[in-house]
Amino acid sequence: MGILNITPDSFSDGGVHYERVRAVDAGLRMAEDGAAILDIGGESTRPGSEAVSAEVELERVIPVIEDLRKRTDVPISIDTRKARVAAAALDAGANLINDVSALRHDPQMRVLAATKRVPVILMHMRGEPRTMQQNIHYDEVVSDVARELARWRDDAVAAGVEASRIFVDPGIGFGKTYEHNLELLARCQELVMVAPFVIGASRKTFVGQLTGRASGPDRVSGSLAAAAAAYRGGAAIVRVHDVRETVDFLKVLHAIEERRR
Repeated sequence: MGILNITPDSFSDGGVHYERVRAVDAGLRMAEDGAAILDIGGESTRPGSEAVSAEVELERVIPVIEDLRKRTDVPISIDTRKARVAAAALDAGANLINDVSALRHDPQMRVLAATKRVPVILMHMRGEPRTMQQNIHYDEVVSDVARELARWRDDAVAAGVEASRIFVDPGIGFGKTYEHNLELLARCQELVMVAPFVIGASRKTFVGQLTGRASGPDRVSGSLAAAAAAYRGGAAIVRVHDVRETVDFLKVLHAIEERRR
């Protein structure tokens, strides 16, 4: 899954895709480089970020989705917490919903996902992006995250979302410490008991802490190690900024791992 942030304040790329033409070109490059899904978002959810209105999100993402849908058949994911934005994105050609609030921020999200019968990604986060890195505590992070994701999965199913359409994401970097992120990556295979899972560790702060690389684009190599952990843990989707590098890396890793079996 290739990440396309249509925001002026993305933590990872400094808003380089904020302009519509650049965003569309970047999405097409990701598709050419092997992305199986394009994940498009118009609201930054980095730690400390402030929410934006649905109107702002719509202005940012809908034209890009419409243009991409005309030029590529690669499935498109809308990264949003708002049902109004998700509904417009689906109408514009998006195929799945990626919600960092696990369909809990907007009560209409579960209704929309159930009605449209589209795949959904339920990400783990406590609180809001603005506050999520404050007062972080888990009794045992992997068990706690898995248990909470299972509860939110069950809530979605009770609202009419088909279980077979649900993916979960442990939320690397979302209300987690450096140690929590590493533990989740080391034991991500335990999430399989909840649902097929997504790992989004690309260019995250903990990679910079380990490598000493301050800027997102300098964290590609470290992010590939996280992609390897996701692959070995059985992730269904790896969400990344650097599609070409990750696709090449995983192709070689997969070929080697197949020889070992």
